[in-house]
Amino acid sequence: MSSPASIAGHPIHPMLIPFPIALWVFSFIADLVYLWRGNPVWRDYIAFYALLAGIIGAALAAVFGIIDWLSIKEREVKKVADWHARLNVIALLIFAASFYLRTTGGARLLGGSYTIAFVLSVIGIILITISGYLGGELVFKYGVAVNPQHDTLPEERAKARAS
Repeated sequence: MSSPASIAGHPIHPMLIPFPIALWVFSFIADLVYLWRGNPVWRDYIAFYALLAGIIGAALAAVFGIIDWLSIKEREVKKVADWHARLNVIALLIFAASFYLRTTGGARLLGGSYTIAFVLSVIGIILITISGYLGGELVFKYGVAVNPQHDTLPEERAKARAS
């Protein structure tokens, strides 16, 4: 089943998702470096802005993910896609909360504590890992956003075009 949101036959959602994933993981690594070394640059600038860029990238990727999600017709595939989407939305909200708690206003709510923002990032990383597995299931098991290969049998190609 090819993606309705594509450029020259290449689906956009899978092109965009590596960026927020990498940025969120890098933000978490920067948090760990801060905890290890104590240099606030890692927490206040590197982790902070990597987290923000990941949130923006995820919101953009979600737009194209929704377009792909709307094109899924099979019940079994839709179930997996629903969980993939739910986990991603929850992860995005958790990373947004972690980001907010790192701002001046958010930090005031917690008396300047960094622990909850860090724990939220850990939870977010766990969620995107599970969601990434489900995204892999959608692509590799169910062929979502995948054009049929040239070596595919003609009847399989016809079935793929019909879906």
